[in-house]
Amino acid sequence: MTIAIILMGALGLVVGIGLALASKIFYVYVDPKIVAVEDVLPGANCGGCGYPGCSANAEAIVAGKASPNSCVAAGEEVALAIAGILGVSVEAKEPDIALPGCTYGVADAAVKYKYDGLNDCRAAALLAGGMKVCNIGCLGLGTCAAACPFGAITMGPNGLPVVDEIKCTGCGTCERVCPKHIITLSSVTRRILKEYTTEDCTTPCQRACPAGINISRYIEQIADSDYLGAVQTIKERNPFPTVIGRICPRPCENDCRRKYVDEPVAINFLKRFAADYERAQGERVQPFKAPETGRRVAVIGGGVQGLSTAFFTARLGHTTTVYEGTDRLGGLLNTAIAKYRLPEDILAWDIDGILEMGVEARTGQMLGSDVTVAGLLDEGYQAVFLATGGWDSRLSRGAEKAVETPLPGGYLLLDLLRSGKEGHGTVSCKADTVIVGGENLAAESLAKARSLGAQNVTFIFRDHPGEAAATALAEDGATVLTGVGIIRLSGEGDELNAIEVMDTATKEISQLPVQTLIFSAGRFPELIFTRPGEETENENSQAWSAIPPYKNPALATEAGLFAKGDSLTDFSAAIRAIGAGRRAAATVHKLLYDIDIDLPENVLKPNAVIQNVDHVDTVTPDQRRIMPLAQQRDIEQLMELEKGFETKTAMEEASRCLNCGLICYQHEENQPSVQQIRETVNA
Repeated sequence: MTIAIILMGALGLVVGIGLALASKIFYVYVDPKIVAVEDVLPGANCGGCGYPGCSANAEAIVAGKASPNSCVAAGEEVALAIAGILGVSVEAKEPDIALPGCTYGVADAAVKYKYDGLNDCRAAALLAGGMKVCNIGCLGLGTCAAACPFGAITMGPNGLPVVDEIKCTGCGTCERVCPKHIITLSSVTRRILKEYTTEDCTTPCQRACPAGINISRYIEQIADSDYLGAVQTIKERNPFPTVIGRICPRPCENDCRRKYVDEPVAINFLKRFAADYERAQGERVQPFKAPETGRRVAVIGGGVQGLSTAFFTARLGHTTTVYEGTDRLGGLLNTAIAKYRLPEDILAWDIDGILEMGVEARTGQMLGSDVTVAGLLDEGYQAVFLATGGWDSRLSRGAEKAVETPLPGGYLLLDLLRSGKEGHGTVSCKADTVIVGGENLAAESLAKARSLGAQNVTFIFRDHPGEAAATALAEDGATVLTGVGIIRLSGEGDELNAIEVMDTATKEISQLPVQTLIFSAGRFPELIFTRPGEETENENSQAWSAIPPYKNPALATEAGLFAKGDSLTDFSAAIRAIGAGRRAAATVHKLLYDIDIDLPENVLKPNAVIQNVDHVDTVTPDQRRIMPLAQQRDIEQLMELEKGFETKTAMEEASRCLNCGLICYQHEENQPSVQQIRETVNA
């Protein structure tokens, strides 16, 4: 017995020593923050956060890979408690909703395929390549519905997923299991930031629209008599539907597949019909907006681009103020278009809608004299967007002899050359002066800049100038840089200090000291000003930096100010300015949250290789409805040349839409007849 006790004691001692040694050798440190966060989480382990359980989510939160409010099963109190543990603040979480991105199911396809083996979309995509006609379309096997942990997805009668927005938590499970990216998470922010990619099921008209409006969707809503719903769809990407419905050059109609049968659908006239219906009802319809973020953004310029930027920035949840130098908003729309094409009350209606979205407007505030970029940043604006236009805007308000400097240290070349002449304002060039472009006027510009105080003059040309011109400038002591573009400006207070330029061939970046920057283009570039993110030694520093918004996806590889495709004068079409405004708002938002502004590699471009069709079958010709014109004697009373569609005409025209997908479209047997449309209207 004694021996047994001694043996057990010795064994216990050995085990104790072994465990002690093991604890030292195999010791795993557990971050107390992770433990604290996990203790706060509800322990549901539902996977809705995108991680396999609450432990993994807690690690991701502490590592900064997930937000404090990433748990879909928890409420605001949990998010605030986690934020307290981490020492950060929490903004209101915008709900995500799963959104099906395909409009044409296998059940409606002209050719149907049956998948053998596992009844799973992922297996079908791997083994058979998925749908044998459309590489992007929904396979219709319901894997997303089976995977949804909250029962929020069902397969509809047409073989497409249907999302119950009440049950959906935006967890993203369906998005992760869909091999065709048909199901994606959608929110106001995601929709505004989104640039279409080659993986999206887009229609030809949608791809051609500079604003990227979901055209087939709003036409379908008009055909279903949901006119206000159509307006809301349009305003997702266009805050000027009533205006654009009258003046758009309609590039979308050039690509309408209906042209293979007879004539394109009257897309823009239908847009006008829906917008006019909203106006006639006197009931403003607004698209959804994100929760307030508490961040402030200033937009300089109350033209189409500036107002569009403000509209989308407000929808992203930021407090937005527009500063306009004249006494009214609208820019060139006030002066460049005949009133019988665009009456003042029509323009005012759309502008009022933008202001009702939560945008504040301050007119009579000229940047450079009444307000400054540095002053606005000092007031607490986290970003300032410059959209002042250029020479044509100044002509429209009779300010052609004034020298305007909305950009610190920035001038137009025309102001430089006319400085002090015939009552024209004067330009002051500082020691380091850079002139962008203007090859044909380079010698004159160099002499004028030096006469106004410049000591070191540098010319920046995106293309290589003539050898004789470059040699002459060099002999006169000027520096000539070719094949480069300006990608960033930096300064402090009201002074410009430096610019960064990128070699367009090698992508090398260098910095130049600059106090005066002169643009040969007839406008100032669009720029976004922010304070440097890193802490500076001087807490009262007025340092700022400025970059342009990211490029139109069609020219995503271009870099720098006034690159290929950038506007050298005010926009030739308002719809293009609207698209540029959304991209500017998206860039501002990404800068505020330190999100990379580079576009994805598969962003959709005009030359992108995607599936398409070059003819349509079994569709009966049905001629396009013509917009009725007012008689000459009626124009003064109606105030418009075009009278607009009546309800019956609009629905008949909407029925001509083929409801396209990527390569699919609605055949004749699935389309309502004109007689059915008329019976619906009469009923």
